[in-house]
Amino acid sequence: MEALKQGADTLFILLGAIMVLAMHAGFAFLELGTVRRKNQVNALVKILVDFSVSTVVYFIIGYGVAYGTSFFVGAEQLAAKNGYDLVKFFFLLTFAAAIPAIISGGIAERAKFWPQLIATAVIVGFIYPFFEGIVWNQHFGVQAWIKALTGEEFHDFAGSVVVHAVGGWIALPAVLLLGARSNRYRKDGGISAHPPSSIPFLALGAWVLTVGWFGFNVMSAQTLDKISGLVAVNSLLAMVGGTLAALVAGKNDPGFVHNGPLAGLVAVCAGSDLMHPLGALVVGAVAGGIFVFMFTLTQNKWKIDDVLGVWPLHGLCGTWGGIAAGIFGTKAFGGLGGITLGGQLIGTAMGVVWAVLGGLVVYGVLKTTMGLRLSQEEEFDGADLSIHKISATPEREANW
Repeated sequence: MEALKQGADTLFILLGAIMVLAMHAGFAFLELGTVRRKNQVNALVKILVDFSVSTVVYFIIGYGVAYGTSFFVGAEQLAAKNGYDLVKFFFLLTFAAAIPAIISGGIAERAKFWPQLIATAVIVGFIYPFFEGIVWNQHFGVQAWIKALTGEEFHDFAGSVVVHAVGGWIALPAVLLLGARSNRYRKDGGISAHPPSSIPFLALGAWVLTVGWFGFNVMSAQTLDKISGLVAVNSLLAMVGGTLAALVAGKNDPGFVHNGPLAGLVAVCAGSDLMHPLGALVVGAVAGGIFVFMFTLTQNKWKIDDVLGVWPLHGLCGTWGGIAAGIFGTKAFGGLGGITLGGQLIGTAMGVVWAVLGGLVVYGVLKTTMGLRLSQEEEFDGADLSIHKISATPEREANW
């Protein structure tokens, strides 16, 4: 029976890893559909190469920083318990690799290729796993301190703060240091529209992310005996809440409608194992409204050229999710309890501060030493031709 349980747990978390791996295709197509046609190839290449760099760095450094595990042992030892520890690494890697995928959407269309890969290595190798280890592996006694202070530890079941808020808040300094795309904001105060190049591809990316998210949330149980149908239904309700709120607040705009479910899912991650489904519906709806309002505000009023709106979507909705868990996870709001608003506020604030500092240091150093931005001519030609020497839809085919 023990061998059967080990095999079932390994298969369970492997399926979760594969579902979250598929989400990276969602990141790619969401970005591809949002950017202009001359930057579509770059969107596809960035997500795949970022994932590859993340895998190597997290395997060698990052996973050890977070969990103290080293893979520099014999294969016989690694294969013990059906290789469960290896598959757990695969699952948690897909979370870590989501950080550069999130950042990619904010800095799209004008960022250099190689400096971003260096940033990916530093973020996935140290910045992300340092905070991951604090929240999910009891590092430095921070969780014990929060519990002594507030009565409960900081709770983040599937990463509203650890993954999404951290990714979104790292992206904000990157976007600000990079500056807006050329001619996005004119000297006369006007704003040049850069509409999505492909709503169908944008929608495809959103759908792939949405489906994969049920692996992201449900499989965060990590063993089959801890699987929770409550997590699945809460994720579903938050998703539709975000969609409907974005539909209304965004006045039928398809870009908002397809980011709405993502906003809801970002927000529900933290408390998806504790909330009542109606609470999850509210949390998702609030997140959908936050995204539409803050995306519009940052783009049109504050003139922050965050191309995919990753700071509102992941940074702010992830922050809301961490706090919302401390409200709707309590028994007073129909939740299971075992959580406090004070603990959630402290943990969420720590994640935000760490991410902003990390983003400022990494992208500040890269800007000073290597530069972050394509030249004006390269940006005009587009990242596809400037970096990859081919466009998504070549106008002239070779005659053979």
